[in-house]
Amino acid sequence: MKSPRERAFAAPRSLAWPYTPRHAPRRTPLSSHLPAQVRGPASAPDPGLARLNSLPPDTARTALAHCCGSARWAHRVAAHRPYPDTASLLAAADEAAYDMSQGDLTEALAREFSAELGHGAPYAALLALDAARAQYERTFGHAFVICLDGHPPEERVDQLLAAIRRRLAHEVDEERSIAADELRLVARSRLAHLLDRLAGLHQSDPDDGLSEADFGLFAPVG
Repeated sequence: MKSPRERAFAAPRSLAWPYTPRHAPRRTPLSSHLPAQVRGPASAPDPGLARLNSLPPDTARTALAHCCGSARWAHRVAAHRPYPDTASLLAAADEAAYDMSQGDLTEALAREFSAELGHGAPYAALLALDAARAQYERTFGHAFVICLDGHPPEERVDQLLAAIRRRLAHEVDEERSIAADELRLVARSRLAHLLDRLAGLHQSDPDDGLSEADFGLFAPVG
């Protein structure tokens, strides 16, 4: 029979310090170790984006062509669906715009036209704007493109006139580069309007029955 002293040394000292068996069983990983975004269902995209993701390929390309007149741009953006969120869609649109060839850019610029932006501006200002646009088109061979997001409608005539006069001083190559970037920004703006338009369509509407009137976006900002 062991003495009290011998029994004290033989017992595991788990109350005095952490005691770890030599062959401790493995613990099952806890679900809380996973990132929060994978522990629950992914959030659904907004209704407009969900509708864009579900459009048949031909219909999606037609819709996207109302945002940018390059067929290759529209094909690339449509081919990368489905998009998990609007930011991913806009990033893909930017990438496709940056990758446009000179031929793609020429095609896109050829489909642009000068929208009417009266909004109660003085008649003299509108006459000056029309003259400046005509001079720009004679100089560079395409419509003037600019994104005026953030400017209230009543300021757009003045903004347009000042921008056209400033850009008329550019060399052709420099202006094409600026027009390409403005076209990219305009495409982003039109994509936002497209998503809003698609969100407003009834779910019972057939996707392949959408018309240009349904999109109604190919009206350049500048």
